[in-house]
Amino acid sequence: MDETISRQLLAFLDASPSCYHAAANVAAELLAAGYTRLYEGEPWHLEKGGRYFTLRGDASIIAFRVPCRDFRGFMIAAGHSDSPTFKVRETAEVPSAGNCLRLSVEPYGGMVMRSWLDRPLSVAGRVMVQENGKVVSQLVNVERDLLIIPSVAIHMDREINKGTALKPNTDLLPLFAEEKEPGAFHCLVAEAAGVAEEDLLTTDLFLYPRTRGTLTGVNEEFVASARLDDLQCVFGCLRGFLRAADSGSVPVLAVFNNEEVGSGTRQGADSTFLTDVLRRVNGAMGRGEEGWMTAAANSFLVSADNAHAVHPAHPEYADSNEAPVLNGGIVLKYNASQRYTTDALSAAVFSQVCKEAGVPVQRYSNRADLPGGSTLGNISTAHLSIPSVDIGLPQLAMHACYEVAGAKDTAYLVRAMTAYFGRSFCMGPEGIQI
Repeated sequence: MDETISRQLLAFLDASPSCYHAAANVAAELLAAGYTRLYEGEPWHLEKGGRYFTLRGDASIIAFRVPCRDFRGFMIAAGHSDSPTFKVRETAEVPSAGNCLRLSVEPYGGMVMRSWLDRPLSVAGRVMVQENGKVVSQLVNVERDLLIIPSVAIHMDREINKGTALKPNTDLLPLFAEEKEPGAFHCLVAEAAGVAEEDLLTTDLFLYPRTRGTLTGVNEEFVASARLDDLQCVFGCLRGFLRAADSGSVPVLAVFNNEEVGSGTRQGADSTFLTDVLRRVNGAMGRGEEGWMTAAANSFLVSADNAHAVHPAHPEYADSNEAPVLNGGIVLKYNASQRYTTDALSAAVFSQVCKEAGVPVQRYSNRADLPGGSTLGNISTAHLSIPSVDIGLPQLAMHACYEVAGAKDTAYLVRAMTAYFGRSFCMGPEGIQI
């Protein structure tokens, strides 16, 4: 089963070159499983036993199932669809020295910039097109080896292996064409979108590496791919969500965009998207404000975003007592300043779920003198006051163009989330029930 899931993960990663494609692929799997798309600008008429999802901003998606009886609360898992990359500016072409055209790009999120050099790249994302007098959003992917960011030869920079700093505005603009091809990029994108050039209005395009994901290691025990952070968690949570049995709560899968740039957008975790959806579910099922408050009190959030594995060359960067390893199981992420939301309560609840699912659990804390990043949990719970646990799958080379993780860990997450979504959470006077 582990190998099958790993192959399915690779197919999902390869089909998701941008956050927009990732959300579209999640939506396609939901539609295939009998889910109905809802639109935020229209009334929602929900039925008991119904399966639904809605999109915001084309790259954030929330799916849920309504129980056949009155529900206790919401069992939520959240991941994110975006990864660090370079965004192509609207005025894309930049004449450069050497009779070349390059693309004007800027960094999106914190990345290992050097990992993007000297490899075939292309662009994908969404475009806005004019169609019968309306503005329509459309996915686009230029599926060919189109771009490259050439490094400077060691003969020109003898200090290059000592950590030469890269400037995004000069060193990281991808080579696109000879200078005699002005306007070619706009034309190429229109062609890839299947529209006339004059109907292509605006773009949200990002670079992506053309190297496909693969299994590596003597026994194919590692998975290597772009965008493992965080599409590996998105994939595992989606599979668990679709496989889970019904319970007395509403299972909710949330995939947010813009986590890598702080989540402060209308479709990010720091928006009202999640609470908007949950309140509408509560209201559509005839539950008033008191019903909403009790449902929120009996809800739980799993914030799923990958974690740092101990690096084989640099174990000193890890806390020696809490250093997760590849293929060692799901990671519970801790931080005293609550940049990760895991506490004694949420760790106990999720650890119990994993134990009953036969899934190993590891623990991660940043080395005390090395502050880490934050993720979705503490941002989401600022809007929805519920217990939350931050988890992830261990990986190496996080935020590099190409990352490495354990092949077994994806299956662990699927098993854990299948068990989690089939549960209910209740924090009553006699203790916690799950």
